[in-house]
Parts: sequence; structure tokens; C-alpha cells
Amino acid sequence: MPSDELPWTAHPQQCDESADLGLLAPSWAGSAVAGLTGDAGYLRALLDAEAALTRAQAALGLAPQSAAAAVTAAAAEPHRHDVRTLALRARAAGNPVVPLVAGLTAAVADRDPGAAAYVHRGATSQDILDTATMLVCARALDTVLPDLARTAAALRRTAAEHRDTPMAGRTLTQHAVPTTFGLKAAGWRSLVLDAHDRLASVRAALPVQLGGAAGTLAAFHAYAEAEGEPPPAPDLGRRLLARYAAETGLAAPALPWHTLRTPVADLAGALAFTAGALGKLAADVLTLSRTELGELTEGSGGGSSAMPHKANPVRATLIAAAARQVPGLAAVLYGSLAAEDERPAGAWHAEWQPLRDTLRLTGGAARDAAELTAHLRVHPHRMRHNLDATGGLVVTERLVAALTALTGRAEARRILDTAARRTTERDIELPAALDEALNEALPMAPCEALPTASREALPMAPEALPTAPCEDRPAPSDGPPAPRGVPALSPSRLRQLLDPTGYLGSAGALVDRALERPEHPAQELP
Repeated sequence: MPSDELPWTAHPQQCDESADLGLLAPSWAGSAVAGLTGDAGYLRALLDAEAALTRAQAALGLAPQSAAAAVTAAAAEPHRHDVRTLALRARAAGNPVVPLVAGLTAAVADRDPGAAAYVHRGATSQDILDTATMLVCARALDTVLPDLARTAAALRRTAAEHRDTPMAGRTLTQHAVPTTFGLKAAGWRSLVLDAHDRLASVRAALPVQLGGAAGTLAAFHAYAEAEGEPPPAPDLGRRLLARYAAETGLAAPALPWHTLRTPVADLAGALAFTAGALGKLAADVLTLSRTELGELTEGSGGGSSAMPHKANPVRATLIAAAARQVPGLAAVLYGSLAAEDERPAGAWHAEWQPLRDTLRLTGGAARDAAELTAHLRVHPHRMRHNLDATGGLVVTERLVAALTALTGRAEARRILDTAARRTTERDIELPAALDEALNEALPMAPCEALPTASREALPMAPEALPTAPCEDRPAPSDGPPAPRGVPALSPSRLRQLLDPTGYLGSAGALVDRALERPEHPAQELP
């Protein structure tokens, strides 16, 4: 079949060669946020911001209702505006609002010539672009928040199901002490809920922008006076801000924020936290799904172009990629706080693309996290196998505590350090190494204490064990002396101490406490 007939081959004339559809960004390609933050989504928001401004003025008697209707109707036809043409024409003024206003004014004039004068009246480009950006952010977050709620709900189920599933806790890549997978999943859920709370708070506070040329709203006063009306009240601007906020569904700011970029900085922080919280989940899944661990697998792994056996953790990989990009983008947004005058040259412009990329990456990560956690497969048998891999070294902290009453804490730690080192240096089991270390530290007759216990537990003849004269043990420097002839650890006690499932501390109770925190329903929006 000729290549031009292949169903997946696009004809060049059907493609905009400058379009970015996410070919190199699978982290966000195809997500709801991708569509809402694309050029078409921004165009819609810009037109919505213009229409809302005219309606707000009409509500206060600053424009005819007929003008508000005409502008709103024209703004509802984004197809009349070619995005590529707007982008190229934006280079002349440095922002897309200037050419858009010209096109919208012409469209309104076609409907009602008298209404055209009320398009963009009193506003500046930043008013419209900032308000449109907040609308884009609000619409994007309204898809991210439900994904986070779905993720939290899935993790609640996982944590509850695996409340007592033992696994190795790992610190600095090595086995530390036993933990439970339920506690790990509850921790992931806690981070996801923290992210949801932060984004929901930011979403509720997203403000309109309206200040006029330099933040005084003076043009609206001037137009009111020019209409021959009574002198406008001093609070005209405040009332207009409130009405504009109501028309857009955004919050009313206390002040115009042309160079007071708190809303953008708050967004940057909340989005970066969310990406990082989801990145923690992804990092753990990536580690635990390694072939040699095999404790987790994604419900549907991704394939390889070369290796048929591969089932790669793709969702976790994409989340991890997003988590590594978002902090750098957030740093650009924080940097724009240092903005001069009443409108900066460059600081404002530097926000636009990083904010869009931050929204896309975080939104894509939230989508992937919801999919990942809904279908995550847990393998308790592998967790237990790995937990036993060190032959008891994972509970040496517990053994130190058990021996402290006998030897004092410092000596108990030294004995366990010696025993642990010998297990690796000489490839022997921990009970044998501990037996040797105790005999060296606490010599006694072979019929006493741990050597007897270890003798029964180890595959060696009693006469092969070291013996020493029976004598009182020396008093430890940080504990009471051990009584003569009292067994240190009975065989049953030693077996109990070496069982990692018996050293889980308050893991179950902590899971229960964490799961008391409710998540927001997935359908709930701010």
C-alpha cells in the first residue's frame, strides 16, 4: 500500500506545521487540560473576558444593554478569528489582545454598528489577557481537581486493603525496618489530598484583572463623565470590579494586580506542589516495579519497540517526567514577581508560556495518577519475599532494643553491628553471627543464655559452639547488670524477634488515622 494511503499518514496540506499537539509531550497530550490551555482555549477565554467587561459596564449603566448583547454574541463566534493570523499580528504589539480587539470590533460592527464603540472600552491589554489567563486556569483546575479526588479515593481503597501487608521500608536505597504497604499508600494519599486542598484554595481565589492603563480605572470615570451623566461616584471602579468578577465567575481583587503577581505566584506554588506530590507516588511505583523487586506493577504496562517481554510502568514514567519539569517552570513564574512600574517590560510576558506548560504538565500528571492508582497491582508475596531477603537484618533495631536491658544500649548496638557485619563478610545467617558476637561480649557456660538458644536454632552441633567459664556478666555502663545464669534470649523469643511482621510498630493505627481524612467527591468543583 502506498504510504500516502496509510490511514495514519496525515496529508501535509491538512496540518499546520507550527501546531504543537503534544508529539513530544505524552505527559499532557490528549488530556482535558491540553485542550483547555491550547490556543483555541485561550482565544475563547480572551473573547469571554471582553464580553464580560461590556456586560459589567452595561449592568452599571456605563454601556447600553444592546451593546452588551452584541458584544456577547460576537464573542461567541471564535471561528471568525484565525489563531495563526492573530499570533503573527501579535508580534507588532507584543500581545494577542491588540489584534483580537480589532477583529472583535469589526465583528460587533457587522451586528450593531453602534455597539462597536463599547468593545474593550476603558480596558488595557493586560486586563483582558490576565483575566483570560485566570479563566483558562479556572477551567483547567476544574478538571485537575476531580482527577486528584479520584486518585485519593483509589489510594484509600488500596491503603485499607493493604493496611497490614508487610514490606521492607527502605532508606537511602537499603532495607531499613519493616513497614506496611498500607502505610505507604496512605502517605501517597495524604500528599494527594494536600495537593487538592492547595489547588482548591487557589482556584477559589483566582481574580479578574481590571485596572485600566495604569491601575487607576480612570478611563471608566472619564467615559462616564463624557456620556453627560452626573459625576461618577468615587467607588465606581470598585463596583465595576465586583460586577466584572460576577460576570466571569472569578473573584474580585482588592486591587488591580498588574504588577502585584500574587495570583500567578500562588498558582505556581500549588501546581509545583501537586506535581511533586504525584511525583513522589510515581517514584515509589517506579522503584517497586523493578524486575528484581516486583512488588508493584501497573495495570497495563507499556511495550517496547525492541523487547517483546517489556511491560514498562509508563504512567509512572510520565508523572515522574512532569514532576521534574514543573519546578523549573514555577521558578520562572516566581521570578516575575520582581516587576517594575505599573506594567513591566518582559516580566509579565515571561509568565505566559511557563504558566501554560505548568498547567498542562500538572493536569496530565493528575490524569495519569488517576489511571495509575485505579489499576495498580500489588504483589504481597513479593513484598514478603524481599522482606526476608536479608535474613533478619531488617529487624536489628528491634534486637538492639531487646538486648539493651542485658548489656546496655551502647554494647547492644556494638554487638549487633558486629553480627550484621559478619553476615555479609562471611555469608552466614544472622542468628549464627549474633551467637558469636554475644559469646565474645558475654562469656558464659554453654548451658546458659543465648548460646543455648542459638544452639537449638542453628544447624550445628552443640560442641561446635564456643564455650567460656561461667561467671557473672559485667554490669553494662548504661544499664543494670545481667543476673547470673538467666537466659538472655530463649529460642522462642529469638524467633519472635526475627519475625519482621512482628515489628510494624503503629503502622496499622497510623493508616487508620490517615484514612479518617475525607477526600472531596470527584464531581465536586469549586
